[in-house]
Amino acid sequence: MSDRLLIVDDEPDFSTFVKRVAEGCGYQVRTTTNPAEFRTWTREWRPTHIFLDLVMPEVDGVEQLRFLAGDLCAARIVIMSGFDARVVDAARRIGTERGLDIVATLQKPLRAAELRQLLESQHSDEDTISESALRDALSNGEIRPYYQPKVDIRSWTPVGFEALLRWCHPHRGVLPPDKFVPVAEASGQIDQLSSTVARQALEQLGQWRRDGIDARVAINLSGLNLHEEALADRLDALAGTYGVPRELVTFEITETAAMAQPLRALDILTRLRIKGFKLSIDDFGTGFSSLVQLHRMPFCELKIDKSFVQDCDKAREARVIVKTMIDLAHNLNMSAVAEGAETEAVLHTLAELDCDVVQGYALGRPMAAPAAVAWLSEWATAH
Repeated sequence: MSDRLLIVDDEPDFSTFVKRVAEGCGYQVRTTTNPAEFRTWTREWRPTHIFLDLVMPEVDGVEQLRFLAGDLCAARIVIMSGFDARVVDAARRIGTERGLDIVATLQKPLRAAELRQLLESQHSDEDTISESALRDALSNGEIRPYYQPKVDIRSWTPVGFEALLRWCHPHRGVLPPDKFVPVAEASGQIDQLSSTVARQALEQLGQWRRDGIDARVAINLSGLNLHEEALADRLDALAGTYGVPRELVTFEITETAAMAQPLRALDILTRLRIKGFKLSIDDFGTGFSSLVQLHRMPFCELKIDKSFVQDCDKAREARVIVKTMIDLAHNLNMSAVAEGAETEAVLHTLAELDCDVVQGYALGRPMAAPAAVAWLSEWATAH
């Protein structure tokens, strides 16, 4: 996948200057002064890089950052402006905290050498996955779920697994999702990717039930999947095909994705609940959901992000945050799930804080389906 740079700036001469330097660095480049055209190209051309002018006459850069965050844009973003440096830095923080990849800020005017150095440093990695390679991997069945155990921390009873995507690459080994999910989102393959993991996980759950294995499965959805009005019907039909009771399946969606388009998310997530599926708000604490929106959404489970969990045994602030989230979940009649528990000390702390369910390396790493069955047997013997 070649590097594609989209420049939005109200000074055509400046855009032409950046375009000339970027093309000399091997980028494909499009420029625009029109905010509506910028948004259309962002969605249809899927740039890998964006240069965004902060001060625009019709739609300013902060409004554009808000749009990009709502669209779950995965591009590397450079904010440009001749404005006060503190304002530019504030815009950078806004973008970063909304989940955008803000790689640099530039003060106008720019020198060609400075711009060239930045562009060269921001080339996609050589091992970046291409769109065509991902498409082939989906066709060849190379992408499949690995299963990470989830355990009730009070009874130490396994309650199921989270199905985590892995690419079993023929030359590069097992690749984690952060290597290819952004490519799927940028290239319009995220629906196919999510369908692939849902189908395989539901098929596996159905087979486990026929084998007498009592388990539940959590499956991740991308925020971009929430555009599909028929999503609930399609997932319900899949569960029916494999004979899976809907209450054994939890769909996880990140806080940022759920709140980006709250009305649309509310529509689709409510229909999933009506079908009988459970819902989890994932990575909680890393986004900007309001308590009002959280209360409105039909979630059954609040999943605390690992960035808080992994330090809760030794950092007072992290412990307080985790405790607050657990209490919030319980007060909203949700179960509290902590991810990223990597040590025995963290497990004991989570038990003290009255967490419900835990997952992490201290219990088990993501594993292929046969290994997950073996893990269940070993756990039963040990406990």
